Amino acid sequence: MSRFGVEVRTFHRKPAGRLPPGLVALALGGFGIGLTEFLIAGLLPQVASDLAVSEAVAGRLISGYALSVAVGAIVLTAATARLSRKRVLVGLVTLFVVGNLLSAVAPDYRVMMLGRIVAALCHGSFFGIGSLVARSLVAPERKSRAVAVMFAGLTLANVLGVPFGALVGERWGWRSAFWAVTAIGVLALAGIVALVPAWAGQVPPTALRTQLRAFRSRQVWLTLTATALGYGGMFGAFSYLAYTFTEVGGFSAADVAWLLMVYGVGLVVGNVIGGRAADRDRDRALLLALLGLTVTLAAFGLLAANAPASVVLVFLLGLTGFAAVPGMITRVTDHAHGAALAAGANVSASNVGNALGAWLGGVALSAGLGYRAPLFVGAGIVAVSFVVMALAAYTNRPR
Repeated sequence: MSRFGVEVRTFHRKPAGRLPPGLVALALGGFGIGLTEFLIAGLLPQVASDLAVSEAVAGRLISGYALSVAVGAIVLTAATARLSRKRVLVGLVTLFVVGNLLSAVAPDYRVMMLGRIVAALCHGSFFGIGSLVARSLVAPERKSRAVAVMFAGLTLANVLGVPFGALVGERWGWRSAFWAVTAIGVLALAGIVALVPAWAGQVPPTALRTQLRAFRSRQVWLTLTATALGYGGMFGAFSYLAYTFTEVGGFSAADVAWLLMVYGVGLVVGNVIGGRAADRDRDRALLLALLGLTVTLAAFGLLAANAPASVVLVFLLGLTGFAAVPGMITRVTDHAHGAALAAGANVSASNVGNALGAWLGGVALSAGLGYRAPLFVGAGIVAVSFVVMALAAYTNRPR
């Protein structure tokens, strides 16, 4: 038992060579939640037309979702601190199903936005609390890999989300895409109920005041800062990649879809590599990932006019961009002594970073610096994240 009244170890471990079925259920939940976040981008024209709003107004379904993720990650995690973590996960996925059901049947834009907000509220808490449950299902030396397995669903959704939404929406209408995600949510809910043990990630009931003590740790704040800046640098560049490809790289608009899929494949690979590397030497793995992301963004900015180099670099952007994710999550929860609120804060930090990066990239474009500028801005942001992570690693060394 830690001084914050929470426990991060488990005595119900699976053999090292087996993948606990509970992890598969969590990954399926992550896949469904990821689809909800990403598929709307491929459906905006249809949604705007059907609900009689402009595409700019329809675009708020994306920004509204992101803001709700940041809020929900903190509020719902804090509100459920005294409940069983399995019970919380079941409630969160139920919320996800209800939100997507509302979107599927929405008669107007207001109900559609409500459905997006309801679905988004579960996002941050699911990945925050789910990461604590995932790591409790395996031996301590495999905890980052367990988190990576759970996030595999999210990375696959990033690869498949936009084309999935566009394909299903084109053939059967945009509502059918949300019906499909609702069905995935029901399957994930059944899997969590059946396959996640009741003891997984379980801790004694913890008061909010006790949870907040975790934020007295300098290491928690340094890790959250590094997370926000690392995500922000990558997302700031990613937000404008379509323009970089078409206006600088000479690609056609039709090429953007498969180029983004290459980026998504990089996310999947980076997630796996990052989880394994973090279990060996976490701080070293995080520093290498952030350094690699900085170099990749800077090189991309310099070579964006070279089409073959752009294909390689967009893959490396995904790989280095997500390689730090499993390690960042286990690092912040370790230094927070397993406090679920800190895990939720990590998700909020990433979304705040996303908003910051996209805004700074937009500022660079508005200043007339060209479509390479977001890549260089992203490189600068991630370089600061590297410095913060280096400080965290240095001050965390045994004395």
